[in-house]
Parts: sequence; structure tokens; C-alpha cells
Amino acid sequence: MSSISIYDKELDDLVNVNSLFTIAVFIGLAYATPGQRSLDDREECDAGASISRRLVIYEVVAFSFFLLSSLLAKTLKMYISIFKVESKRKILRIIRVVMLTLSALGSVIGCVFFLLSIIHLVEIRLGRLSCGSPSTWIAAGTVMTVASVVLIFYVPTVVYILYVAWREI
Repeated sequence: MSSISIYDKELDDLVNVNSLFTIAVFIGLAYATPGQRSLDDREECDAGASISRRLVIYEVVAFSFFLLSSLLAKTLKMYISIFKVESKRKILRIIRVVMLTLSALGSVIGCVFFLLSIIHLVEIRLGRLSCGSPSTWIAAGTVMTVASVVLIFYVPTVVYILYVAWREI
């Protein structure tokens, strides 16, 4: 399998994942309404406007990085379809690897901000973490654990792929 076809397949996967996260971002924004009560019965455990504001900020930042990543990946796919063979010109290979690097970086940073927004969403719906509600801690702990494990595998893999791509220049 040529490096061009590998790029093409991986870019499709990256765009698909970013699309799913983007949809989730907009669903999360629906919960950022002021005065929303949590499912915890204690009024002091309601998230408040500051957490709702941070939710919106983190969702918008996550969306921005997913958009950056997806648009760069689509641009790189167009570049690959135009130059179907490996380029002999070094500048074109550098451009390709820079776009791949920025696309992967955008996806990772988007995931981090998306994770932060999910934690705030949990606080809005289930109550503040500081109130010690078991439901809040289970939900937040689960999403943090799962996302951390995924990122522990994803980031080194991406770093290695980028290392190989940069080395081939």
C-alpha cells in the first residue's frame, strides 16, 4: 500500500471522527442555558452561570479545532488527489506533512477541550463536583478515564506517524 493511499484512508477516518465530535459539541451547547437546575436536589449544587459560560467557551474552542482539523484534512485529500504520485519537490512534501501535523494537532486539542466541556455538562446536569454527588463523580470519572486511555494510545501513535512522515522528507 502506497503512502498516498494510507494518507487518503487516514484522512477519511480523521474527518469522520471530527464530524461526530462536532455533532456532540452542538448537542452540548443546548444545555448551556442560564438558570438550569441540576438533577441534584440541593440548590447550592446547581452549576451556575460561570460553568455554563465555560461550557460554551470550551465547546466553541473544541469546535474551532475540529473545524481546523477537518478542513486541513479535506485540503490535504484534495492535494493528494491532484498529485497522485509521490512528489519529487521537497516543498510539496513539506506542505503535505505540515497539513497532516496541524490536522492531527487540531484533533487532539479539540478532544481535550471537548473533554473539558463534557465535565462542565456533567456538572450542569448532575450537580457540581464539589458537592460530592456520587452520580456526578461516576459520570465525570468515567469520561475522564476513558478519554485519558484513548488519548494515551492515540497521541503516541499520531506522534510516531508524524515522526515517520517528517523523516521521509
